[in-house]
Amino acid sequence: MISNSAHITIDLKQRFRQAQYSFGVLFLVYAPVLADLVSDWWNDANYSHGFLVPVVSGYLLWKKKERLAGRVGDSSKFGLPLLAMALILFVVGSAGAEYFTVRVSFVIALAGLVLFHFGSGFLREVWFELGFLLFMIPLPYVIYYSLTFPMQLFATKVSIKALEIIGVPAVRQGNIIHLSGISLEVVEACSGIRSMLSLLALGAMYSYFSQVTVLKRSVLFLSTIPITVVVNAARVFLTAVLAFTIGAEVTEEPLHTIMGLSVFVMAFVILAIINAILNRFRSKK
Repeated sequence: MISNSAHITIDLKQRFRQAQYSFGVLFLVYAPVLADLVSDWWNDANYSHGFLVPVVSGYLLWKKKERLAGRVGDSSKFGLPLLAMALILFVVGSAGAEYFTVRVSFVIALAGLVLFHFGSGFLREVWFELGFLLFMIPLPYVIYYSLTFPMQLFATKVSIKALEIIGVPAVRQGNIIHLSGISLEVVEACSGIRSMLSLLALGAMYSYFSQVTVLKRSVLFLSTIPITVVVNAARVFLTAVLAFTIGAEVTEEPLHTIMGLSVFVMAFVILAIINAILNRFRSKK
């Protein structure tokens, strides 16, 4: 006579085997899409952080594997509409050569399969790891370029104002800062968009693990956007000051890269300060 626990074990093994087939087929269907995605990470420095995103998601899932085993519930048919929506987006996006839509459909399809095979409780347990995968997807070019130039201009204007305050003679021409004997162009790479995309992923992970309520997580995560914009403007200003006092060598390597990395350091420090402030408002038990 087979006990109930044995029946449950056999059922789980069968469901995991079925899930393996489903996820295997999904990855085969999306293989060309994923290959193009990896190519973007490799060829576009703005999205090189994409290599780390699935690794981080996989590691977080592995860390909670024991808890996930206890969260496997009944198969949910509500996963099928999610999967159907993902496939529709896949077909429509492929027909219109809209890569962003096609890539997002992959994450939706993953969520649909998880819900179908393992139930809603399991999906609630892994929602962050699945959602985090969205950070590996490059923004549509229309959005990317609509953000880049305004951010270039903002950093340039703020730097000019700050330079005037400390008495450094400077003239702005579009996104170019003219100093005495040197001109600095705030190019696309200096707009801050690259830092913002990476810091948004970092901010999402930091807010998820450091805060408990949805409101505080949202506040901490969304604060990443203005923090990045302001810190990047401060970096441009500091570069202009150093270029005026030291010379054009501050715009060359390795100083240029070091200045770029300083954005991450300063932004994360400010993020940690905001997190500490939010923790002070934690309700007393």
